[in-house]
Amino acid sequence: MQTIYLDYNATTPLDQSVVESMKPALSHLFGNPSSSHLFGLEARKLVEEARNQVAGLLNCQPEEIVFTSGGTESNNHAIKGIAHASSQRGKHIITSAIEHPATLEVCKYLQHHGYEISYISVDSRGIINLDELASAIRKNTILITVMHANNEIGSIQPIPEISQLARKHKIPFHTDAAQSAGKIAVDVQQLGVDLLSLAGHKIYGPKGIGALYIRSGTVIEKLIHGADHEQNRRAGTENVPQITGFGKACEMAYQDLETNRETMQMTRDALFESIRQSIPEVQWNGDPEYCLPNTLSLSFPGVDAQLILSGMEGIAASAGAACHAENTEISHVLAAIGLTVEHSMGTIRFSTGKHTTMKEIRSASGMIVDTAGALMPGTRPPSQTTKDSTGIKLTQYTHGLGCACKMRPQDLEKIIKKIPLPEHPAILVDSRNSDDATVWKMDDKTAWVQSVDFFTPVVDDPFTFGAIAAANALSDLYAMGATPLFGLNIVAFPVKRLSLDVLDEILQGALSIAKKAGIHILGGHTIEDNELKYGMVVSGSCHPDSILLNSGAQAGDSLILTKPIGTGILTTALKKGVLDERDYQELVEVMTGLNNILADISPRFRINACTDVTGFGLLGHLLEMVRASNVSAELEADKIPLINGVESCFRIGTVPGGTLQNLAYTEPFTHWKEGTADRIKTILADAQTSGGLLISSPAETAPVLLEEIKKRGCSKAALIGKILPVSDRPIIIR
Repeated sequence: MQTIYLDYNATTPLDQSVVESMKPALSHLFGNPSSSHLFGLEARKLVEEARNQVAGLLNCQPEEIVFTSGGTESNNHAIKGIAHASSQRGKHIITSAIEHPATLEVCKYLQHHGYEISYISVDSRGIINLDELASAIRKNTILITVMHANNEIGSIQPIPEISQLARKHKIPFHTDAAQSAGKIAVDVQQLGVDLLSLAGHKIYGPKGIGALYIRSGTVIEKLIHGADHEQNRRAGTENVPQITGFGKACEMAYQDLETNRETMQMTRDALFESIRQSIPEVQWNGDPEYCLPNTLSLSFPGVDAQLILSGMEGIAASAGAACHAENTEISHVLAAIGLTVEHSMGTIRFSTGKHTTMKEIRSASGMIVDTAGALMPGTRPPSQTTKDSTGIKLTQYTHGLGCACKMRPQDLEKIIKKIPLPEHPAILVDSRNSDDATVWKMDDKTAWVQSVDFFTPVVDDPFTFGAIAAANALSDLYAMGATPLFGLNIVAFPVKRLSLDVLDEILQGALSIAKKAGIHILGGHTIEDNELKYGMVVSGSCHPDSILLNSGAQAGDSLILTKPIGTGILTTALKKGVLDERDYQELVEVMTGLNNILADISPRFRINACTDVTGFGLLGHLLEMVRASNVSAELEADKIPLINGVESCFRIGTVPGGTLQNLAYTEPFTHWKEGTADRIKTILADAQTSGGLLISSPAETAPVLLEEIKKRGCSKAALIGKILPVSDRPIIIR
């Protein structure tokens, strides 16, 4: 199925005419525009032609255009440039509460350097309060910067009125027009601005190129220093191919403005009407009248927007601003317009483009209504397109992934500390031990071990997901040296979104693992839920004197890891559709592998401590071990086994939020070797699902233990470090 792109506010595809315009500069017109020979003059001609095209879009003089690397640099140049040029006159800047981070972060930076920033509020439509802005103006105000149109809700600001205020008080006025260009007119004479930012990739041009309009007579400092490129305003050899494409995109945006505006507004309005007819509870955010013609910010009350997006595999859209696609926190824009938490968490931005067709809109609205409608609270009939288990992709039915969606360790610790724990002679292990299972002494020969684990899908195939969840649940028992006896299902199932055949497949996958473990699944508990979750309560037994804990590690022990790490990063890559098939096969093999190796071999080897590596990652679980044992640990980063593909997936950004939380939690307790790459730090903190066992064993016998573990199928098991006496930094990375 071809994905319908409804995220044009995030970026636009290159127009074919833009591609063609860039080809000469990418091939034979390769000269440096600053060179005085023919090659340089030919390149300079392309640059100046593009400058004319940009000036045509803005209705300004070509010499008032400075090429930059994009909208972010343009905003930085405008704001910092005015601030540095006017610091003797004052250090007060006015902006709005709903600016893009490319403006807000610059203002925060200046605040740290002695500048005062006034953030003007907006009304429920997202329109700035002009009276508040006027009242905020002081004698030492040196700049007003307010965006032309908001990237999240599309609200268009009264820029001409703000310009009049600024001119009255002789204050330079900058506007970020990256989102408005190509959708509405950006005539600087009508707008009355002194500075204006553009971004190429928002108007069907290349990424990495933009422009800053600087009205003649405006005094501004350079941002980038070097040679006298760009009229001595922006150092650095001009990027001729990008500039050429950007110029062409501006020319087309100007010529086709009205046609494109009509197309975008027609498709956007059709999408809204179709959704509203089936889901009348849906809410339009912003101002339908003073709004970009392509932007539709909708709230689906009572539903998590990420869950809707996950269920719509065939649609590309954004929950909040595109720059924060992975962030589940409430957008500062939605908060500024007074949206409730319920409405904010259910907000999706759809943005159409000049290529969007009515056929796509009809198809998209059907998918949106089908997915969101089934998730809306209340009694709604089951979806007519409820999917059976054939070709299902479970990761599209959740925004969390396996153990990566566990609570933050620091939050969990606070809650657990508040739970009163009884003193009873039969309690051998409880939450005070930082182990993942509890142990109750039945008699002198038998201890009862019990654990529970459940999570959202980490793979698309239902059978495989069930198998992984079962292997993960059993791991807690194996890590304590127990023999499992039986299991109980825990099921949360979206009956309005998925066929019960899918649940049957999940349970069959769990049964396949239970069979390997030699146990039965005897029953369980189910609830209906919008988000699929599955796991098991598992019970087992062991001798009271043979329990393996994570609190017995001793200085001098070696550390063994039985499985490679990287499941959190790789399952995120799978959900996003960028995981290589060969890497997927190894990933599944790792997560479905039982951690039952210690059941047979632990009596022959001394194991001082053991834990399985799951949601808190290798660093998090090691930290629990060394704290409980009152020791420290040293890891050799290059000895830690990784699943194939994890490093390449890290580089393209498929890192789950749980992994970043783990890293933030363990960072203060970890001493990193100087120069350790962020890649290594993140992977070592990666949240694992059905990960390996971390074993602390005496150094003299650890190599023999490792060989025995490898013989039993853990081919990538490795000695990864050692236990040290307690120190101020519990974990050292070499």
